Amino acid sequence: MATTMTKNRQAKRVATGDEDRMVDSATGALEEGKDPLSELMNQAQSAYVSYLQAQRKVATAYQERQRQGEHAFKGIEEQAAASCAQAMQEAAEALHKAEEEAEEAYREAKARAERAYQESMREALRVRQETVDRAWAETSGTSDRIWQIFQGDTEA
Repeated sequence: MATTMTKNRQAKRVATGDEDRMVDSATGALEEGKDPLSELMNQAQSAYVSYLQAQRKVATAYQERQRQGEHAFKGIEEQAAASCAQAMQEAAEALHKAEEEAEEAYREAKARAERAYQESMREALRVRQETVDRAWAETSGTSDRIWQIFQGDTEA
């Protein structure tokens, strides 16, 4: 298509160009023994070779861009994997720390509960002992009075 376009452009130039130039170039070509059609064919072949070279350069540039894109993608993928691994490691550390803190809080709460239990037990035993002691003192005092009354001591 590029060859056709080049030929069309050249044909338009010739058709619309300066007639003197055309006559001079035709006369010059005939004098030199060159055929204008051969000259145009050579130009067309040269243009086609240039087109193929440009096409190869574009293909090479495209392949290079694709390699660069793949390289950039791999870099981003590796960075994402590293970030993910780091985030997972931090999450695991946070979980471990939270578990340790929860276990420590549990041990402390259990120790407080045991101290409260022991304190309540001591208090209950103390109150029981005081109650028993008062009851014994009452019972003992009452028994002594009854015995004194029974023996005829009326002063009691």
